[in-house]
Amino acid sequence: MIGLSPVLSLIILTNIIFSYIGFKDKLFFNRYKFNVLKLDNGDIMRMISSGFLHVDYNHLIINMLTLYFFADYVVFGVGWFNFLIIYLLSLLIGNYLSYKFHKNQKDYTAVGASGAVSGIVYSSILIFPEMKLVFIFFPIPMPGYLFAVGYLIYTIYAMKKQNDNVGHTAHFGGSIAGILTTLLISPELFVKSALTLIILITTIPIFAYFIFKK
Repeated sequence: MIGLSPVLSLIILTNIIFSYIGFKDKLFFNRYKFNVLKLDNGDIMRMISSGFLHVDYNHLIINMLTLYFFADYVVFGVGWFNFLIIYLLSLLIGNYLSYKFHKNQKDYTAVGASGAVSGIVYSSILIFPEMKLVFIFFPIPMPGYLFAVGYLIYTIYAMKKQNDNVGHTAHFGGSIAGILTTLLISPELFVKSALTLIILITTIPIFAYFIFKK
């Protein structure tokens, strides 16, 4: 690990401070969370502020640990400034897609940095297509592209079902934003990560069609 740079430290610290205040002050939490009705009324600041709030400590810790472990790969590939661009665009686009998807659900609310973190995870997989991922519940190394496809398929399925309290739409939007922004910043990845991109482009639309067709 490179360590906590000023940019990563600021992002994590802001998440911790905002989330902690939100844990203690429900008025603060409600004022800055993602809320479709409030966004309809022009309170667009929630598109960003909601990404620095979390439901509880577990939610906060999981997001920040994931960000910490994947941030170095993106920084090494594109630099700290571009890392920040990818993070913020993934947050905004993830929340925007969530807003469009849930536009008719006026009581829909959400919080969390998951959309931004998803963008960083997918950016790192694109930058290092040979990456292997290991999970506690699945200790066998998994190719990054396999995780990328599998997670997006699961996310699309969960978006369709809407039977939990997880912001799957923001995860999906953040992941796609992370991929596209990284490609715009480093177009040479079209060649380096061609296999990963081909697999994503050929499988995700097909699965999305059949999932939403039901």
